[in-house]
Amino acid sequence: MTVGESRPLPPPCASGGPAASGTRTESRNGTNGIKAGAGTDGAAIDTWSSGIDPDDLPDGLIVADETGRVICFNAAATRITAVPPSDALGQPLERALPLEDLKGRRWWALTDPYGGLATRVGQPERNLLLPGGREVLVSARYVRTYPTGPVHRVVVSVRGTEARRRTERSHAELIATVAHELRSPLTSVKGFTATLLAKWERFTDDQKRLMLETVDADANRVTRLIAELLDISRIDSGRLEVRRQPVDIGAAVGRHVQAHTAAGQSPDRFLVRIQQPLPDLWADPDKIDQILGNLLENAVRHGEGTVTIEVAPARIARAESATKAAGSTCGAGSEDSAESVDGAEKGTAVTVCDEGPGIPEESMSRVFTRFWRGSKRGGTGLGLYIVKGIVEAHGGTITVGRGPGGGAQFRFVLPVAAPAYLS
Repeated sequence: MTVGESRPLPPPCASGGPAASGTRTESRNGTNGIKAGAGTDGAAIDTWSSGIDPDDLPDGLIVADETGRVICFNAAATRITAVPPSDALGQPLERALPLEDLKGRRWWALTDPYGGLATRVGQPERNLLLPGGREVLVSARYVRTYPTGPVHRVVVSVRGTEARRRTERSHAELIATVAHELRSPLTSVKGFTATLLAKWERFTDDQKRLMLETVDADANRVTRLIAELLDISRIDSGRLEVRRQPVDIGAAVGRHVQAHTAAGQSPDRFLVRIQQPLPDLWADPDKIDQILGNLLENAVRHGEGTVTIEVAPARIARAESATKAAGSTCGAGSEDSAESVDGAEKGTAVTVCDEGPGIPEESMSRVFTRFWRGSKRGGTGLGLYIVKGIVEAHGGTITVGRGPGGGAQFRFVLPVAAPAYLS
């Protein structure tokens, strides 16, 4: 075959049979395209001319021609609707895909894609029902040969509702957790303030101080919960802002250890190892404090024995060293983590481990998910989810494993992330 000679290729919708009279051509530059004919539409041309098989699409794709008969029914559509392509191809759209809205009305008769106003361009995504009551998300586009002209193609996208249901369940769980966590401190605040207002003269100064300290602690608890909710919202929407500046990670660890010893913990319970020299670290100091505070609080509250915090230089190789980093242990991985790797990026690794019972193997995959609390109840179960979001917003990674003493071990690695003008 000479260059530029046209030849027919396999039909663009593999599971949907031939696309009417549309043919692919091999152009002079060797790329595959589609000759726009009676069996193709604008949306399909973009997909097929780029060499993408409709069966490779993650969502269901159904295309009907100008007569309303199905000419394309991809593999995802078969999986979602449980309708074999042989039963759909060549059939009227309303018979191949009999949809009803949530009120039981037939959707195709209701929307009338081939009639109605000529200015319509499609239907937005909405929940519809298949025979048997299975719910799917459906959207449609009306392809016209020219504006206000007759409908040339109806392109329908079908998606399952499982992902949306999971999101809705997650939101419902979040609301329930927040309501529960807010009820307790607000009840306490309301009770103590009402008591003090009604019977102020009857209490001694010490009793008043105790009540006010309780109110202050509960107010701080509510403030922390609201801050967590704001962090989750920013993490989920990708809007978590990181204000980078030089951070002394060793000094930050020291401050958190001092805070715990001032709160009554024995200084002997903490072992801090800092391997020098550490690379300069550019990060958000408030976010770093949030990470360290959460990991140390978990180790003190849920762990036992000595809490070891190790800070060491690291080399971040995006592919192979992430797996290597997950297997290092407190006091045993510093040299390996600092080992030079071709193309690696400088970073800082912080490891926190305790000597408690640790985290069961079957639970490690869920540690950084929302509402995970482990064996000991308490808290909102949102802290580690937020920690992971903050670390990843800095371009770092965090892993969980078992420490040398059998307890839980958390290790996060942050890149240097120095501004470009300093590089």
